[in-house]
Amino acid sequence: MLKIIKGLRKINKNIGLGKSNNKRMKNDILPVFKYPISKVGDRRVYVWGLAEHGALGTIERTLIKQGIAYLPAPRRLTFAERYKVTDIACGYGFTAFAVKSSDKNIIYGSGINTDSQLGFQEANNIYLDVVTSPRPINLPLKNSTAEVISVAAGRAHLLILTNEGLFTLGNNGYGQCGRPIIMNENYNRSNVVHHIPSIRGNRITAVTAGQDHSILLTESGEVYTFGWGADGQTGLAHYRNEHQPSLVKGDLAGQHIIKVACVADCVLALSDKGKVFGWGNSEYGQLLMDSDNYQVNIATELNIPKEIGHIVDIATGGCFCMILNSEGDVYVWGYGILGLGPKVERVLKPTLLPSTLFGNNAYSRNTKVSNIYCGISHLAAITNTGDLYMWGCNKFGSLGISHQNDQFFPFKVSVGAQVKKVACGIDHTVALCKPFI
Repeated sequence: MLKIIKGLRKINKNIGLGKSNNKRMKNDILPVFKYPISKVGDRRVYVWGLAEHGALGTIERTLIKQGIAYLPAPRRLTFAERYKVTDIACGYGFTAFAVKSSDKNIIYGSGINTDSQLGFQEANNIYLDVVTSPRPINLPLKNSTAEVISVAAGRAHLLILTNEGLFTLGNNGYGQCGRPIIMNENYNRSNVVHHIPSIRGNRITAVTAGQDHSILLTESGEVYTFGWGADGQTGLAHYRNEHQPSLVKGDLAGQHIIKVACVADCVLALSDKGKVFGWGNSEYGQLLMDSDNYQVNIATELNIPKEIGHIVDIATGGCFCMILNSEGDVYVWGYGILGLGPKVERVLKPTLLPSTLFGNNAYSRNTKVSNIYCGISHLAAITNTGDLYMWGCNKFGSLGISHQNDQFFPFKVSVGAQVKKVACGIDHTVALCKPFI
């Protein structure tokens, strides 16, 4: 025992804890560590899912060499460290990043560019079918003070709403870019950018993209659509393709719409009074109709039970829908992995997902869902604390939960920042965040 004590005294002297070092330690100035504090309005971007097509803004060379072409968990995007990203949109294998800039480079894109949905991209005199890292998308802007208001991406077309109007790029085979359809038009290596300054004198306030059609929301609360209409997704009372932005009527007449949601061929619209309207594909009961009409070509108010309360947010996927009420309750219906467990694949009416699945419990009673989102086959919800929950099909790790197994209940994603918005592609996901401090 005595030997052990003597040994400890010797160690203490060697590391400066002996009596002979007491005076020196008192006079030493201890180092001060300063940790970086985020600036007001600072934004971060996290990405996950399939990386091989470049839609994540980077192809991790080390992963590719190892035969791994996807990121199963959120990875912080270095591009967003250099540019202030203000909005995001995920298309089918590509991503658009809106940035606040002092020049005309206010929108960047990465990923698949076979239809010039990211504009004419060239490097070393070689046209890029695949853009592996974010590159500027050239727009015919008049002023260097232009800003992006909203951005939306479809299967192979892109909508960029700025304070100078709407710009559309990419495939226009069904009129989804809002310009006349040209038979056999070659979209590869195209530098065509179409400009829509306003709609009948009304300012456009938001844009939404389906698979091959587009939706515009004006300041007066009206909805205009154009593009592919085979499933009634344009809501124009016919099933034809339409290149001219046209007003959606039906049950929307006299309503002030504040949001439109779509990622494929089923559309939901939300009014300022909390009413929900829909049109398009209802093959899986997405529009809550008793009839066998699976392709609804006119805006129709959904028969949502009154006990659900005031609806504040909407989302729709490939074959399911989701709504959020003012209490933070999430309801789902349709077909797929809805978050109700592995044995529930189809629900014909809005069904509540327990709030405990989103972090509400005895120790966190004020936690509730504030926003909801859908991809083609996966779903997402953000809480008022900035936590992200995801569930559904987990192809290529698009749920960000560190594996590729499907998730049958909402699961918290470890992002490392407060999530403000999520954009869901078919096999990748991008999150716009702000630091915790």
